[in-house]
Formats: sequence, C-alpha cells, structure tokens
Amino acid sequence: MKVANNDEQIIKPLTLVYRQIGETITVYLKSGEKYTGYLAKVDNYMNLLIEDAVEETSNRTTRYGRILIRGNNILLIKTV
Repeated sequence: MKVANNDEQIIKPLTLVYRQIGETITVYLKSGEKYTGYLAKVDNYMNLLIEDAVEETSNRTTRYGRILIRGNNILLIKTV
C-alpha cells in the first residue's frame, strides 16, 4: 500500500514512519493499548523504540522511560 499526499507523490508508509523519528507519535495496538511518546528508532519491520512513553488503557495511565513495540502488534500509528 502506498499513500499519496497533496502533490500526488507516492509515499510508502514505512517512509512516513521514518520521517517521524524525533517526533511525538501515538501507537494503537491490536490488543487495545495506546502508547504515546517520542519515536527514537524504527526498523524495516516497523519495530518502534519509543522514549518517554505513556500507556493509556480504559481506566489508567502508566509512564515508562523507554519501550519497544514489535511491528506486528501495531494497529495504527498516529502522527502529530
């Protein structure tokens, strides 16, 4: 799947994620968890290393220093 921006240029989703390194992102997992933090690293399998991560579930919020999210668990990545 490729994404077209306003200029009708084709951009691969992994390229968009790489451009977000150093930026704040929100990651929704297939299991229902939601994590927000600064994207530190990403690889070709879309494994993400997130700094200053905050996990949000339906009834609580937990802060973590650094987390690794395996790419095959990701449902959606929201950029700011």
